[in-house]
Amino acid sequence: MLKKVEAGVLSVAYEDNGAADGTPVLLLHGFPYDVHAYDDVTLLLAAAGCRVIAPYLRGYGPTRFLSPDTPRSGQQAVLGHDLLAFMDALRIQRAVLAGYDWGGRAACIAAALWPERVSGLVTGGGYNIQYIPGAMQPQAPVIEHQLWYQYYFHGERGRVGLEQNRRELCRYIWQIWSPSWHFDEMTYERTAAAFDNPDFVAVVIHSYRHRFALVPGDPAVEATERRLTERPPIRVPTVVLHGGNSGFTLWASPEHEQQSFAGSYVRRLLPAAGHNLPQEAPGDFAAAVLSLVHDGGTMDRPAVGQSGN
Repeated sequence: MLKKVEAGVLSVAYEDNGAADGTPVLLLHGFPYDVHAYDDVTLLLAAAGCRVIAPYLRGYGPTRFLSPDTPRSGQQAVLGHDLLAFMDALRIQRAVLAGYDWGGRAACIAAALWPERVSGLVTGGGYNIQYIPGAMQPQAPVIEHQLWYQYYFHGERGRVGLEQNRRELCRYIWQIWSPSWHFDEMTYERTAAAFDNPDFVAVVIHSYRHRFALVPGDPAVEATERRLTERPPIRVPTVVLHGGNSGFTLWASPEHEQQSFAGSYVRRLLPAAGHNLPQEAPGDFAAAVLSLVHDGGTMDRPAVGQSGN
């Protein structure tokens, strides 16, 4: 059921399904996706007795800024604050957080900085908190090649390109990031409507410029950005999911990734999935969430290098 609530600087539109008194699970989408990435996951979690909540992030779908004066920032810190304000508005004290891409970043930030609000974390792609001070250090050419769209958005040509060709560009990203996922036009259009939000382009462009320290951030969250440069560890029970057939693969090694998770931690590889994990592998994604709901944070921590499968 689609609902709206004022939370922080936003009027947040969100899907709310399942038992009102069930364990709250917040499902957080990324770029360029929306809440429909979780349609099948929601059915599975609701059937298991959870309260399942999927908000549209700032700049997507029916979510709107409350004031024209609020910076249309897409930086990582605002995503974390948006999530915390959303939980406060719904009077959710603690929840299992699950996300990937931008949504995974918001979930990781909340888990790292406000662990008392997070009973468990499912994160697609691992530790998604950006280390902006190191953003100008070159990476391996194969990784630089995968970041083409971010560099495209750094210039005015890319901003206009996203403005004019948002559906074609985002469809292409879906295709190259999930090469074995054969989605139909109806599936894509159901999500692409979320890109018609009047702030979509501004938020996206700011996100991909800020992470390279090319533009200033929102002053209201600069203290949080400074905390994130310290690479805070995540201490809540965590399941990390990786798509084995992703066209956008920037994984850390198991040994390096594990250093970011100081609590119970499991790493799982989904061999056939691409980048859009919940929509491509909803059963596996839901199972990861339910492992945290049912175990209550008592997962055993695997040895370094163990997949957790």
